[in-house]
Amino acid sequence: MEKSIRARVRAGDAAAFGQVFEDHAQAVYRHAVRMTGDRAVAEDVVSLTFLEGWRLRARVDPDGGSLRPWLLGIAGNVIRNTRRAARRHQRALARLPPREAVPDFAGELAGRIADAEELAAAKAALERLRPAEREVFALCVWEGLDHAAVAEALGRPVGTIRSRLSRARARLRELTAQELAATRSAKGQQKELPERPQRAGACGQVAGDRDLAVRPTKETIR
Repeated sequence: MEKSIRARVRAGDAAAFGQVFEDHAQAVYRHAVRMTGDRAVAEDVVSLTFLEGWRLRARVDPDGGSLRPWLLGIAGNVIRNTRRAARRHQRALARLPPREAVPDFAGELAGRIADAEELAAAKAALERLRPAEREVFALCVWEGLDHAAVAEALGRPVGTIRSRLSRARARLRELTAQELAATRSAKGQQKELPERPQRAGACGQVAGDRDLAVRPTKETIR
């Protein structure tokens, strides 16, 4: 009887593990991008996830279905370690002399996208979720895993996954509404600022008024 892919991986079959990589590398990458917001970091997460998966291959249960939940669980640990390393790096940089700020054009580009306010609000709200809730939301909603698979990935009871997902969805709706309200309030305050008075142009023409023809100076004085 032919061994399952899980049994082959557990036994150290490099070809079987290569097939696992082909089957699930994109899923790990998507998850990493959504959790980190950085494609370069996500590529590193994929590499580290499969290196760690190969190191831990003896822990694979030979019975079961897809190895995707197991790999996504490893990816979650890698992402947490990466964030800790990034925080240490940021603290080290903070001790260096300040550098000249570079203009950020992200806002200008986002303004060209339809529903930019809603997208920005949802992104900001997602970042305000607790890490555990954000991870469960990413696995259940974006990756489409069921509660049992997410429980396997994170090593938590199914009931915990259900409650975290429920809290994440409710909190995400609340935070998105808050972000939208804050953004629109700020824009409303900007609109209330007084406009600059228009200056008269040469020969008595008012700048910006297309209905008035240019008249000779003497005629405008009359």
